[in-house]
Amino acid sequence: MPESQRPHFDVAIIGCGPTGAGLANLLGQAGLSVVVLEREAAIYPLPRAIHFDGEVMRVFHGMGLGAEVEAVTRPGLKGMRFINAAGQTLLMRGGTAAHGPHGCANNHYFHQPELEAVLRRGLARFDKVRVLLRHEVFAIAQDANGAHLSVEDTASGRLFEIDAAYVVGCDGARSLVRRLIGAPMKDLGLVQPWLVFDAILKREVELSDHTLQICDPARPMTYCNVLGRRRRWEIMLLPGEDPFSITRPENVWPLVKKWITPDDADLERAVVYTFRSVIADGWRRGRLLVAGDSAHQTPPFLGQGMCAGIRDIDNLAWKLVQVLRHSAPEALLDTYETERSPHVHAFIQLAVRLGDIIQTRDPAVAAERDRKFADSPEVFSFPQPTLGPGMLTATPHAGSIFPQPRLADGRWLDEVLGKHFGLLVKAGVGTVAAGPQERVVVAAPGDALDAALDALGVSAALLRPDRYIFGTAQDAAGANALQRVLHTGLAATQGEALAA
Repeated sequence: MPESQRPHFDVAIIGCGPTGAGLANLLGQAGLSVVVLEREAAIYPLPRAIHFDGEVMRVFHGMGLGAEVEAVTRPGLKGMRFINAAGQTLLMRGGTAAHGPHGCANNHYFHQPELEAVLRRGLARFDKVRVLLRHEVFAIAQDANGAHLSVEDTASGRLFEIDAAYVVGCDGARSLVRRLIGAPMKDLGLVQPWLVFDAILKREVELSDHTLQICDPARPMTYCNVLGRRRRWEIMLLPGEDPFSITRPENVWPLVKKWITPDDADLERAVVYTFRSVIADGWRRGRLLVAGDSAHQTPPFLGQGMCAGIRDIDNLAWKLVQVLRHSAPEALLDTYETERSPHVHAFIQLAVRLGDIIQTRDPAVAAERDRKFADSPEVFSFPQPTLGPGMLTATPHAGSIFPQPRLADGRWLDEVLGKHFGLLVKAGVGTVAAGPQERVVVAAPGDALDAALDALGVSAALLRPDRYIFGTAQDAAGANALQRVLHTGLAATQGEALAA
């Protein structure tokens, strides 16, 4: 097809799961033209991901879908317990208040098909976003002018081509886009098959409200109260067990008979997954980028798999907007991997460490582990890593996520900032002029924003649209200097003078 006749979009997204649909919402908000190409005809109807954290809920609110997402989720206020075979608690992740640092609970549980439906309905808000179901991309070429996708409409067999300035592969662990980038996967050391068993209760059953990591060397397991009557068990396969036959109902039910029987619940799904810990070495090549499972995979012991993908797209979306709408240099897109890869690496490392605790099968090693925690269970929290080097200054706290306080007028910070850069300053700092893309918010003395700045020991902070701190300052001159660095599009090494 001649180039002049091919449809052209700012961004083509391959895959319409939570990561792909979420990215399309963020780009649609910014007015970009987007096509989402999904090989399946409908949303996968069975449960997969079941947890996300407060930062991710904050992103959903930023998409303008917070109320809709909250309607299909429940806050996880009870926390997580790691218990041994005797039922003693070894580690715990505490529950959370209704409003954590991001203006919401720190943990949320959900049924993935319901969440995906919310995200897809959100796309109907944008005239420039087009979703093509039952469309499979089978080849991508790129040149200086953009990317050229070869697509099959699998419903009709029709072949056609699409042009896009950029292509983002949100196409899962077997990503075509990652293969075309040529990115090898770095193995971080955990490969283990687990049976995932989802059930729907038919009657009230006394089960824990906590998520339980059952560190029993005879059979490591996980239990989770998901949502409504949905419950999940994840069960580690033992050496010699057949991953195909173990999913049969007659083999699954005996594994959970301590908790439920077929009289108590219906088996919705039983499938074996191989839990992996891998990160791609190369998230961008020219016009091609990857996000979510296409870029990394984590064991589920922290419930951070989908979370990592949503953090990816929140980082990538504003950078695509800057390049496509504000003439930022394409090199800005290279900071996507340099920032995100170390960040997700920290979560995967903790998940692997927890996996080592849970998956211990040697009774002697398990006994030594139990003695280590006998006196007092260890309390742990989700890590709060900073971003790796990228579009950041060298000032204190740059690359850290900024909390979302409620302002003196009752609004949440993100309601005021929208998806803009935000310059936050303490009252009395001096004259600070907003730049062309920033919104300035002045803290009222003693309010929650004032306290958040005090907690960092700074008088001003410049936030990026993803709410990570671009830089901090102690006075008006420093705050205005931060804006100058931002406007010139300089990266961290070129902003080091601001650290003095």
